[in-house]
Amino acid sequence: MEWKEFPFTKKLDEPEEIVEECVEKRSEMLMGFKGNPKVDKKKFDEALRPSMMTMSLTGESTLYPRIGELVEEAKRRGMITFLVTNGSLPKRLEKVDPLPWQLYVSVYGPDPKTHYEIARPKIPKAWVQLNKTLELLPSLGTRKVIRLTMIKGYNMKDPEGYSKLIEKAEPNFVEVKAYEWVGESQSRLPREAMPWMEDVRGFARKISMHTGYEIRGEFEPSGVVLLAA
Repeated sequence: MEWKEFPFTKKLDEPEEIVEECVEKRSEMLMGFKGNPKVDKKKFDEALRPSMMTMSLTGESTLYPRIGELVEEAKRRGMITFLVTNGSLPKRLEKVDPLPWQLYVSVYGPDPKTHYEIARPKIPKAWVQLNKTLELLPSLGTRKVIRLTMIKGYNMKDPEGYSKLIEKAEPNFVEVKAYEWVGESQSRLPREAMPWMEDVRGFARKISMHTGYEIRGEFEPSGVVLLAA
């Protein structure tokens, strides 16, 4: 079988249905903790009322043409929203209204060759589209993040090349994050492809040197270093 995200089916899920189902399924997943005496009751009750929603993981989020309405629905329920995109649909991103509270753009390589090797895009001119998205970012009135997922031996190179892309996008933050050797990725990449935290720190320092962005924090369990303008 072949996974197909585009073109869409004739009927799209309603934004209200998507958010409602997400909250409901989350509650079902957490319900088993209710009777556990070790679980803090206040935290459990708070977990049943999520305060944020992230549009990410499977597929490209902006393929859903009603992203703005999805953001609005989450906001109506008191949630802030995060949108993660690979930058392949700049025209769609430009029309998102309202924008999410925070927008992430994943950058997979510092040059076209690396981008195509790592991202393996299905669409033509994916590198051109990504750069159009990066050029669009300064005009978008929301918090913006460039996320660099570092794969040792593959795309953990040419910090100056990454820095030129960052300078084009003018994001508020840059995340330099280690690829994690977990799940299905273990069948695609060797364990050595996962950088150590010191590798991530070293690469983040190089990005900082080339861009002027300052290192503001890190979280070792996730293998991530945060830089800010």
